[in-house]
Amino acid sequence: MTGTPRAVIFGCEGLRLSRAERVLFSRAQPWGAILFARNVMSPVQVCALTSELRDAVGRDLPVLIDQEGGRVQRLCPPHWRAWPPALEQGEQAPAEAMRLRGQIIAAELRALGIDVNCAPLADIARPETHAILRNRCYGTSLAQVVRNARNMAEGLLCGGVLPVLKHIPGHGRATRDSHLALPVVEAPHAELAASDFAAFAALCDLPLGMTAHLVYRDIDPVWPATLSSRMIALIREEIGFEGLLMTDDISMQALDGPVETRAGAALAAGCDLVLHCNADPAEMEALAETCPRLQGTALARSERALRRRPAPAQVDLAALEAAYAELMVRA
Repeated sequence: MTGTPRAVIFGCEGLRLSRAERVLFSRAQPWGAILFARNVMSPVQVCALTSELRDAVGRDLPVLIDQEGGRVQRLCPPHWRAWPPALEQGEQAPAEAMRLRGQIIAAELRALGIDVNCAPLADIARPETHAILRNRCYGTSLAQVVRNARNMAEGLLCGGVLPVLKHIPGHGRATRDSHLALPVVEAPHAELAASDFAAFAALCDLPLGMTAHLVYRDIDPVWPATLSSRMIALIREEIGFEGLLMTDDISMQALDGPVETRAGAALAAGCDLVLHCNADPAEMEALAETCPRLQGTALARSERALRRRPAPAQVDLAALEAAYAELMVRA
């Protein structure tokens, strides 16, 4: 069964799709699929998996991955290159190096059938930023973050890979790991608008975005941004983000309750897509019942985003790598 995709992104458990996963993907028709280290062994295997995912749904569904570089990269040596942490590169190397980083990553991803990368981050690193995030950030100042994130996004797009801007509207002030607990930001709205939110406003034209599981107490003291209609309205109106907006992983412990309750609240708040990463079959079945088919504005945003997913141009990967290496040596 094919047709309009459902407002959910699913992971899968292993190196190949199981029979049960094939049936679920075919019936549920998720908008996309996301890969993790558990799904990666070799280039040949990843290519087979991405083909199986598309065959299961009967269309060219987006395949996502977190290939930031540094600590968060699902594709690692010996088959793929290692990258320095984004903060280290962003503070030391010329801006052009970040664009080349994006182009090289895009070439590696497209060769595997992966066409969406969950990067760049526009979170501003601060002294108090939790270690789970800090060296993944692109800089410690607004200007530095915007410059480096823009270059990374343009490099990915040049290589035919859609960037996902995260974590909207800003995760840099979090002092807790949202995988494990709910961070609360105490800064006043005006201060956030001048720094954290401004970084995302400068990048609001990007096609895809991902929310932050944080409470911004001065704006909505109860609900984290992912589940807050006030915060989603701020993302759309104050920040001006018009792209397709997905949640961060809906199964993270920053959020409470069954995943289907969380998903329903996120969609009701104004998110377009629910991201579910752990591949738990029971949770995926529940989300397939909860998350509707895309329609209206969300469907239009999806179609607009996917039109920016062109076939990659032919590139001389060795030349890109040489140019990147030269810039990094001079840094």
